[in-house]
Amino acid sequence: MEAIILTKDQYNELMAKLDAIQSQLNAKPDPKKETFLDNQEFIMLMKVSKRTAQTWRDEGKISFSQVGSKIYYKLSDVEKLLQEHYNKSFKGK
Repeated sequence: MEAIILTKDQYNELMAKLDAIQSQLNAKPDPKKETFLDNQEFIMLMKVSKRTAQTWRDEGKISFSQVGSKIYYKLSDVEKLLQEHYNKSFKGK
């Protein structure tokens, strides 16, 4: 085995770098920021008409926010809608 000798300054610098790496690894990631889609983006994404989007809101199929006359949907709610209506393939191998 080969020995490596460090000066006190080199050792302290190495330890500081290791502490920085450890703090980055232990740091909690930022919470996912919610993405909102306006009604037009929702309609284009889902490939539905304005009337269908209105029906889904009226029936409670999709949650939404309304500010004045603008409608917004959380992307997570759109994903939830699709997941709730997901059907597995009938053919299983």
